[in-house]
Amino acid sequence: MNQVLVNADPTIRVERAKRAIDLPVILLFSAVVLGALVAVPWFGMTYGYAAVDWITLGVLYMVTGLGITVGYHRLICHKSFTCPAPVKIALLIAGGWALENSALKWSADHLRHHARTDQDDDPYNAKRGFWFSHVGWLFSKDPYKHPKYEAPFRKDPWVVWQHRYYIPIVISGLALPFLIGFVSGGLRGGIGCFLLAGVARLFLVLNSTFCINSVCHLWGDQPYGDKNSSRDSFFVSLITFGEGYHNYHHAYPTDYRNGTKWYNFDPSKWLIFGLSVAGMAGDLTRMKIQQ
Repeated sequence: MNQVLVNADPTIRVERAKRAIDLPVILLFSAVVLGALVAVPWFGMTYGYAAVDWITLGVLYMVTGLGITVGYHRLICHKSFTCPAPVKIALLIAGGWALENSALKWSADHLRHHARTDQDDDPYNAKRGFWFSHVGWLFSKDPYKHPKYEAPFRKDPWVVWQHRYYIPIVISGLALPFLIGFVSGGLRGGIGCFLLAGVARLFLVLNSTFCINSVCHLWGDQPYGDKNSSRDSFFVSLITFGEGYHNYHHAYPTDYRNGTKWYNFDPSKWLIFGLSVAGMAGDLTRMKIQQ
Protein backbone atom coordinates (compact mmCIF):
# COMPACT_ATOMS: atom_id res chain seq x y z
CA MET A 1 0.00 0.00 0.00
CA ASN A 2 1.25 3.48 -0.83
CA GLN A 3 2.12 5.81 2.01
CA VAL A 4 1.17 9.50 1.76
CA LEU A 5 4.05 11.80 2.68
CA VAL A 6 3.73 15.18 4.29
CA ASN A 7 6.12 17.60 2.55
CA ALA A 8 7.48 21.02 3.34
CA ASP A 9 4.86 22.47 1.02
CA PRO A 10 1.48 21.64 2.62
CA THR A 11 -0.31 22.07 -0.71
CA ILE A 12 1.51 19.10 -2.24
CA ARG A 13 0.77 15.50 -1.33
CA VAL A 14 3.17 12.86 -2.53
CA GLU A 15 2.63 9.14 -2.27
CA ARG A 16 5.61 6.99 -1.40
CA ALA A 17 5.22 4.26 -3.95
CA LYS A 18 7.38 1.18 -4.29
CA ARG A 19 10.07 1.89 -6.87
CA ALA A 20 10.04 -0.74 -9.61
CA ILE A 21 13.39 -1.86 -11.01
CA ASP A 22 14.27 -0.32 -14.39
CA LEU A 23 16.02 -3.28 -16.01
CA PRO A 24 16.88 -1.64 -19.39
CA VAL A 25 18.67 1.23 -17.63
CA ILE A 26 20.53 -1.19 -15.36
CA LEU A 27 21.69 -3.24 -18.35
CA LEU A 28 22.73 -0.13 -20.28
CA PHE A 29 24.79 1.35 -17.47
CA SER A 30 26.24 -2.06 -16.59
CA ALA A 31 27.49 -2.31 -20.18
CA VAL A 32 29.11 1.14 -19.91
CA VAL A 33 30.77 0.29 -16.58
CA LEU A 34 32.03 -3.12 -17.75
CA GLY A 35 33.25 -1.61 -20.99
CA ALA A 36 35.11 1.20 -19.21
CA LEU A 37 36.60 -0.91 -16.41
CA VAL A 38 37.28 -4.15 -18.29
CA ALA A 39 37.33 -3.75 -22.07
CA VAL A 40 39.13 -0.38 -22.14
CA PRO A 41 42.14 -1.42 -19.98
CA TRP A 42 42.30 -4.87 -21.66
CA PHE A 43 42.51 -3.31 -25.11
CA GLY A 44 45.08 -0.80 -23.89
CA MET A 45 47.34 -3.51 -22.42
CA THR A 46 46.90 -5.75 -25.46
CA TYR A 47 47.11 -3.32 -28.37
CA GLY A 48 47.68 0.15 -26.91
CA TYR A 49 45.97 3.42 -27.77
CA ALA A 50 47.12 5.91 -30.38
CA ALA A 51 47.55 9.63 -29.83
CA VAL A 52 44.39 10.29 -31.84
CA ASP A 53 42.42 8.18 -29.36
CA TRP A 54 43.56 10.27 -26.39
CA ILE A 55 43.01 13.54 -28.24
CA THR A 56 39.50 12.47 -29.26
CA LEU A 57 38.78 11.43 -25.67
CA GLY A 58 39.76 14.88 -24.40
CA VAL A 59 37.87 16.78 -27.08
CA LEU A 60 34.66 14.73 -26.73
CA TYR A 61 34.82 14.92 -22.93
CA MET A 62 34.80 18.71 -23.20
CA VAL A 63 32.19 18.82 -25.96
CA THR A 64 29.73 16.48 -24.23
CA GLY A 65 30.35 17.93 -20.79
CA LEU A 66 29.70 21.47 -22.01
CA GLY A 67 26.69 20.18 -23.93
CA ILE A 68 25.21 19.25 -20.55
CA THR A 69 26.35 22.26 -18.50
CA VAL A 70 25.81 25.01 -21.08
CA GLY A 71 23.13 23.36 -23.21
CA TYR A 72 20.91 21.18 -21.04
CA HIS A 73 21.46 23.00 -17.76
CA ARG A 74 21.91 26.72 -18.25
CA LEU A 75 20.21 27.19 -21.64
CA ILE A 76 17.30 24.72 -21.70
CA CYS A 77 16.45 24.14 -18.05
CA HIS A 78 17.11 27.53 -16.48
CA LYS A 79 16.92 29.75 -19.57
CA SER A 80 19.96 31.69 -18.35
CA PHE A 81 20.62 32.99 -21.86
CA THR A 82 19.25 32.83 -25.39
CA CYS A 83 20.95 31.83 -28.62
CA PRO A 84 20.20 31.30 -32.33
CA ALA A 85 18.83 27.95 -33.48
CA PRO A 86 22.16 26.61 -34.88
CA VAL A 87 23.89 27.14 -31.53
CA LYS A 88 20.99 25.52 -29.65
CA ILE A 89 20.98 22.54 -32.01
CA ALA A 90 24.74 22.07 -31.60
CA LEU A 91 24.42 22.16 -27.81
CA LEU A 92 21.48 19.73 -27.87
CA ILE A 93 23.44 17.26 -29.99
CA ALA A 94 26.53 17.60 -27.78
CA GLY A 95 24.41 17.07 -24.66
CA GLY A 96 22.72 14.06 -26.24
CA TRP A 97 26.15 12.49 -26.77
CA ALA A 98 26.57 12.37 -22.97
CA LEU A 99 23.92 9.61 -22.58
CA GLU A 100 22.06 11.54 -19.86
CA ASN A 101 18.62 11.29 -21.47
CA SER A 102 17.00 13.84 -23.75
CA ALA A 103 17.11 17.51 -22.79
CA LEU A 104 13.36 17.39 -22.19
CA LYS A 105 13.54 14.60 -19.61
CA TRP A 106 16.82 15.82 -18.10
CA SER A 107 15.46 19.34 -17.61
CA ALA A 108 12.15 18.11 -16.18
CA ASP A 109 14.04 16.08 -13.55
CA HIS A 110 16.33 18.98 -12.76
CA LEU A 111 13.45 21.44 -12.48
CA ARG A 112 11.79 19.09 -9.99
CA HIS A 113 15.08 18.79 -8.12
CA HIS A 114 15.07 22.55 -7.57
CA ALA A 115 11.39 22.66 -6.65
CA ARG A 116 11.55 19.70 -4.24
CA THR A 117 15.18 19.67 -3.03
CA ASP A 118 15.76 17.13 -0.23
CA GLN A 119 12.13 15.96 -0.34
CA ASP A 120 11.20 12.38 -1.14
CA ASP A 121 10.10 13.40 -4.64
CA ASP A 122 13.47 15.04 -5.36
CA PRO A 123 14.70 12.78 -8.22
CA TYR A 124 18.18 12.45 -6.74
CA ASN A 125 17.46 13.15 -3.10
CA ALA A 126 20.81 13.31 -1.27
CA LYS A 127 19.08 12.60 2.03
CA ARG A 128 18.92 8.99 0.85
CA GLY A 129 22.71 8.76 0.80
CA PHE A 130 25.60 8.97 -1.62
CA TRP A 131 24.78 5.86 -3.67
CA PHE A 132 21.18 6.86 -4.35
CA SER A 133 21.95 10.48 -5.24
CA HIS A 134 24.96 9.55 -7.36
CA VAL A 135 23.54 6.77 -9.50
CA GLY A 136 21.04 4.59 -7.63
CA TRP A 137 18.09 6.81 -8.51
CA LEU A 138 18.51 5.81 -12.16
CA PHE A 139 17.98 2.11 -11.55
CA SER A 140 14.33 2.28 -10.52
CA LYS A 141 11.31 3.80 -12.18
CA ASP A 142 10.45 7.18 -10.72
CA PRO A 143 6.95 7.11 -9.15
CA TYR A 144 6.91 10.88 -8.65
CA LYS A 145 7.13 12.12 -12.24
CA HIS A 146 4.58 14.78 -13.09
CA PRO A 147 3.83 16.21 -16.55
CA LYS A 148 3.89 19.77 -15.22
CA TYR A 149 7.69 19.61 -15.05
CA GLU A 150 7.96 18.61 -18.71
CA ALA A 151 5.33 21.08 -19.93
CA PRO A 152 7.62 24.17 -20.26
CA PHE A 153 10.10 22.26 -22.39
CA ARG A 154 7.53 20.73 -24.73
CA LYS A 155 6.91 24.27 -26.00
CA ASP A 156 10.41 24.42 -27.48
CA PRO A 157 10.39 22.80 -30.96
CA TRP A 158 14.12 22.09 -30.94
CA VAL A 159 13.93 20.39 -27.53
CA VAL A 160 11.04 18.26 -28.83
CA TRP A 161 13.08 17.47 -31.97
CA GLN A 162 16.04 16.33 -29.89
CA HIS A 163 13.76 14.24 -27.68
CA ARG A 164 12.29 12.50 -30.76
CA TYR A 165 15.68 11.72 -32.27
CA TYR A 166 17.58 11.14 -29.03
CA ILE A 167 18.59 7.53 -29.79
CA PRO A 168 20.08 8.33 -33.23
CA ILE A 169 21.94 11.24 -31.63
CA VAL A 170 23.42 8.94 -28.97
CA ILE A 171 24.46 6.43 -31.64
CA SER A 172 26.10 9.17 -33.69
CA GLY A 173 28.13 10.17 -30.64
CA LEU A 174 29.53 6.65 -30.42
CA ALA A 175 29.96 6.24 -34.18
CA LEU A 176 32.06 9.42 -34.43
CA PRO A 177 35.08 8.18 -32.42
CA PHE A 178 34.94 4.83 -34.26
CA LEU A 179 35.08 6.64 -37.62
CA ILE A 180 37.93 8.88 -36.45
CA GLY A 181 39.92 5.86 -35.30
CA PHE A 182 39.06 3.85 -38.41
CA VAL A 183 40.27 6.60 -40.73
CA SER A 184 43.56 6.89 -38.87
CA GLY A 185 44.20 3.23 -38.05
CA GLY A 186 41.81 0.84 -39.73
CA LEU A 187 39.49 -1.51 -37.86
CA ARG A 188 41.76 -1.85 -34.84
CA GLY A 189 42.09 1.93 -34.68
CA GLY A 190 38.33 2.30 -34.87
CA ILE A 191 37.78 -0.15 -32.02
CA GLY A 192 40.42 1.54 -29.89
CA CYS A 193 39.05 5.03 -30.40
CA PHE A 194 35.50 3.77 -29.84
CA LEU A 195 36.49 2.21 -26.51
CA LEU A 196 38.55 5.14 -25.22
CA ALA A 197 36.73 8.19 -26.65
CA GLY A 198 33.33 6.50 -26.74
CA VAL A 199 32.83 4.10 -23.82
CA ALA A 200 35.43 5.45 -21.37
CA ARG A 201 34.40 9.01 -22.16
CA LEU A 202 30.76 8.19 -21.38
CA PHE A 203 31.79 6.65 -18.06
CA LEU A 204 33.82 9.73 -17.11
CA VAL A 205 31.22 12.32 -18.18
CA LEU A 206 28.38 10.45 -16.48
CA ASN A 207 30.20 10.12 -13.17
CA SER A 208 31.48 13.69 -13.18
CA THR A 209 27.93 14.94 -13.73
CA PHE A 210 26.57 12.61 -11.06
CA CYS A 211 29.01 14.18 -8.57
CA ILE A 212 26.91 17.34 -8.71
CA ASN A 213 23.90 15.38 -7.45
CA SER A 214 25.85 13.51 -4.78
CA VAL A 215 29.09 15.21 -3.69
CA CYS A 216 27.67 18.73 -4.04
CA HIS A 217 24.80 17.83 -1.72
CA LEU A 218 26.88 16.00 0.90
CA TRP A 219 30.28 17.70 1.25
CA GLY A 220 31.48 21.27 0.79
CA ASP A 221 30.78 24.86 1.81
CA GLN A 222 27.46 26.68 2.05
CA PRO A 223 28.34 30.38 1.68
CA TYR A 224 24.92 31.24 0.22
CA GLY A 225 22.69 29.58 2.79
CA ASP A 226 21.82 26.25 4.37
CA LYS A 227 18.11 26.06 3.53
CA ASN A 228 18.88 22.92 1.56
CA SER A 229 21.77 20.46 1.27
CA SER A 230 23.45 22.11 -1.75
CA ARG A 231 27.16 22.84 -1.33
CA ASP A 232 30.07 24.37 -3.23
CA SER A 233 32.90 22.06 -4.26
CA PHE A 234 35.92 23.39 -6.12
CA PHE A 235 37.00 19.86 -6.99
CA VAL A 236 33.68 19.08 -8.67
CA SER A 237 33.95 22.35 -10.62
CA LEU A 238 37.24 21.15 -12.08
CA ILE A 239 35.65 18.05 -13.62
CA THR A 240 32.26 19.56 -14.53
CA PHE A 241 33.26 22.84 -16.19
CA GLY A 242 32.14 25.03 -13.30
CA GLU A 243 29.06 23.23 -11.98
CA GLY A 244 30.59 22.62 -8.55
CA TYR A 245 29.52 26.01 -7.19
CA HIS A 246 26.22 24.34 -6.42
CA ASN A 247 25.22 26.22 -3.28
CA TYR A 248 25.30 29.44 -5.30
CA HIS A 249 23.36 27.77 -8.08
CA HIS A 250 20.55 26.75 -5.75
CA ALA A 251 20.40 30.30 -4.38
CA TYR A 252 20.38 31.87 -7.87
CA PRO A 253 19.45 29.11 -10.37
CA THR A 254 18.84 31.38 -13.37
CA ASP A 255 22.26 33.07 -13.29
CA TYR A 256 24.31 32.07 -16.34
CA ARG A 257 27.29 31.84 -13.98
CA ASN A 258 27.85 29.30 -11.22
CA GLY A 259 31.18 30.70 -10.14
CA THR A 260 30.61 34.45 -9.95
CA LYS A 261 34.10 35.61 -8.96
CA TRP A 262 36.68 36.21 -11.68
CA TYR A 263 38.95 33.51 -10.29
CA ASN A 264 36.25 30.83 -9.99
CA PHE A 265 36.83 27.94 -12.39
CA ASP A 266 33.68 28.08 -14.49
CA PRO A 267 34.44 27.38 -18.18
CA SER A 268 30.70 27.15 -18.86
CA LYS A 269 30.19 30.82 -18.04
CA TRP A 270 33.26 31.72 -20.08
CA LEU A 271 31.82 29.89 -23.09
CA ILE A 272 28.43 31.59 -22.70
CA PHE A 273 30.07 35.00 -22.34
CA GLY A 274 32.29 34.25 -25.34
CA LEU A 275 29.25 33.34 -27.42
CA SER A 276 27.62 36.63 -26.40
CA VAL A 277 30.71 38.61 -27.46
CA ALA A 278 30.60 36.81 -30.81
CA GLY A 279 26.93 37.67 -31.23
CA MET A 280 25.82 34.04 -30.81
CA ALA A 281 24.14 34.44 -27.40
CA GLY A 282 22.14 37.11 -25.63
CA ASP A 283 19.95 37.97 -22.65
CA LEU A 284 22.53 36.67 -20.18
CA THR A 285 20.93 36.55 -16.72
CA ARG A 286 23.19 37.97 -14.02
CA MET A 287 21.81 38.07 -10.48
CA LYS A 288 22.66 40.64 -7.82
CA ILE A 289 24.22 38.67 -5.02
CA GLN A 290 22.99 39.23 -1.49
CA GLN A 291 25.80 38.53 0.93
